[in-house]
Amino acid sequence: MWRAIASNALTMLIVAVFLLGGLILWGQEEYRSEGPLSEGICLRVASGSNMSRVSRDLEEQGAISSGPLFRIGVDYTDKAGDLKAGSFLIPEGASMEEIVDIITRGGASTCGTEVVYRIGVTRSLVEVRELDPATNEFTETAEFNPADTETPVPAEYEKVREEPDTRYRVSVAEGVTSWQIVDSLKRFDVMSGEVSEVPAEGALAPDSYEVSDGADRAELVARMLAAQEERLATAWAARSDDLAVGSPEEALILASIIEKETGVPEERGLVASVFTNRLKQGMRLQTDPTVIYGITEGKGVLGRGLRQSELRRETPYNTYVIDGLPPTPIANPGVKSLEAAVNPPESDYLFFVADGTGGHAFAETLDEHNANVAKWRKIEAERANQ
Repeated sequence: MWRAIASNALTMLIVAVFLLGGLILWGQEEYRSEGPLSEGICLRVASGSNMSRVSRDLEEQGAISSGPLFRIGVDYTDKAGDLKAGSFLIPEGASMEEIVDIITRGGASTCGTEVVYRIGVTRSLVEVRELDPATNEFTETAEFNPADTETPVPAEYEKVREEPDTRYRVSVAEGVTSWQIVDSLKRFDVMSGEVSEVPAEGALAPDSYEVSDGADRAELVARMLAAQEERLATAWAARSDDLAVGSPEEALILASIIEKETGVPEERGLVASVFTNRLKQGMRLQTDPTVIYGITEGKGVLGRGLRQSELRRETPYNTYVIDGLPPTPIANPGVKSLEAAVNPPESDYLFFVADGTGGHAFAETLDEHNANVAKWRKIEAERANQ
């Protein structure tokens, strides 16, 4: 009898071991396999939260098949204490293992609300936007100009400033001046500290920079300086042999003029070829943006057309009067303008003028150029009469 009982007990133990092993294998497979999400979601993890709350949120949003299994996997991998606060993009079909990695690896939030401070050539704007996890595209929820002190700050902005997981970014447009950047940063209340002096013109890299709440303005400017120095060195190292500029500094000046002359990316090379050809032939550059910089000193926009007296006046930046390049850059050029300045395509173009479409008409001879100018004047006259 006892022998039979022992035999049955052993059999049951063996079955239990097999069942337990199978359960463990199933759990591991379920933990690592593709999850049930049919589209991405934004998971918000509040400060002070824990894995139990997170697993309930994930279950409610249909991101995991089993909360208990999720927590067991977290405990097994010893990541319960690594949970980070923030808003995290959980992609379509993410496994439980992948979700745990996303919410414990650290770093900035990857979805949710973002405040972007856009420093542009004509104005600066604060934009509040929300990432739609389903489309991975941003939707703007508020916008205002911090320089406009008469218009109230949107309530949406004040609301997201109170949320701990809001992300912040400073986006600097190509072609802005160093003074514009420093002056605009003063009005971004997310940041702190002062910039003691305006950096040299052209020395700051236009780009998008992620910053934290309370970030130091001078540190951000230092990042821009380092980035532009690296970009210029990289472009100069890859330069063509037959250039009209003889140093990285001259290349930076030329790149800034290219940046201000065209807003069409595809035209940068052709504009660079025109200026390169003119410099090689000893022709004056005759470019309006340099004259404007001589008047404004980069402190904002001129806001009107150039006068004939200004085009005739001899200043270091009037390229209708002086030979060669102006003494300094006239703005902060982007990467593509730097590359165009040191690798211009071969062409015989010596002139260009606006063509009415936002781009330019290029010409090899003065007669061709004058014909293009006449067309542009006609377009201007027609628009004035509308």
